[in-house]
Formats: sequence, C-alpha cells, structure tokens
Amino acid sequence: MESLAGQFLISTPQMPDPRFREQVIYICAHTEAGAMGLAVNNLNPHLTLHDILLGANLSVPTGLAAPVFVGGPVELEAGFILFRAEAAIHYAMEVQPGIFVSRDSRLLEDIAKGEGPQEFLFLLGYAGWGAGQLENELLDNGWLVVPADTEVIFNTPVEDKWKKAAGTFGIDITQLGDFIGNA
Repeated sequence: MESLAGQFLISTPQMPDPRFREQVIYICAHTEAGAMGLAVNNLNPHLTLHDILLGANLSVPTGLAAPVFVGGPVELEAGFILFRAEAAIHYAMEVQPGIFVSRDSRLLEDIAKGEGPQEFLFLLGYAGWGAGQLENELLDNGWLVVPADTEVIFNTPVEDKWKKAAGTFGIDITQLGDFIGNA
C-alpha cells in the first residue's frame, strides 16, 4: 500500500457523507492501521484564533485575524496547527518537505508571541479512517486523490479551495460524473 500522506483528498459529487461535501482533506498520516487528515477549507463560523488565544490565556498579536477551521468530525475539541516552515521543529511532525502538523501548545504560544510560523491554519478536529476504510471509500469514488498544493492550503480563499485543488490538475470537479480516480 502506498501512503497518501501529503496528498489531497477532494470530495467528489458522488461523496455520500454530507459532512465531507466539497471538502479538501490534507492527509497527514496514512498507514495500514488507518489514515488521518485535516479539512483545509471548512471554516468554523463561531470561532477565530483570537477567541482560542484568549481562551488559553495567551496574548493576541496585533493584526492577527486568523480563522479557525473544522479539521474534521473527530475530536472536535482537539486543536491542530498545520503550517509551513523552512526547518524541522522538534514538537511537530513533518508531513512532506516544509509542511508540518502539530498539536503542541508551545506552537500556539509561539504564535501568540508573534514568533510562530507566518503561514498556518489552526484547526479543531480531524478526519480519521480505520484500517482499510479510506481505501474502500476510494473504490466507491467518494474521493479524488491529487498531490497537495501548498498554495491551495495557505494562500487560496476558502471558498475557492475545492475547485482550485482539482483545477490545478486540469480537473473541473463540478463536471465529474462516473469517472473518478487519481491524478
């Protein structure tokens, strides 16, 4: 089995689970035991990073207007930071060169001090699959798998990420019918 870590799962119009409608999931880990990913285009309409920092008794840097994303339906109280960095950080896992994920509160403290990564997403919850579950969903054409694009993750407006993630590979996701697969 080839790992999908560092890839996008883009929900297709055939996605049967309404929680994943028009979602772009960045796969952070994928082994025979299962997979874990973060939805990079699902905003939490009720929270901002300002709220999270205040709730953690941390200062809020001037000009910080970062949103909070819903990373997936599992453990909605669990916070994740997906970020870009030049060098490895000892309290983060490197998913692919230059892209890291962390649940460590020290990274949130760094962000509060204005010393954290410049490009990041703060997410609550994650998408998770047990052994073989994701592979079965792929066979059912619920997902399109494409290489992840950091521009989509960090620099594309949320409302455009689903179409742009597929469009980067010449795919008009809204026109997909019965022919789905990997790019």
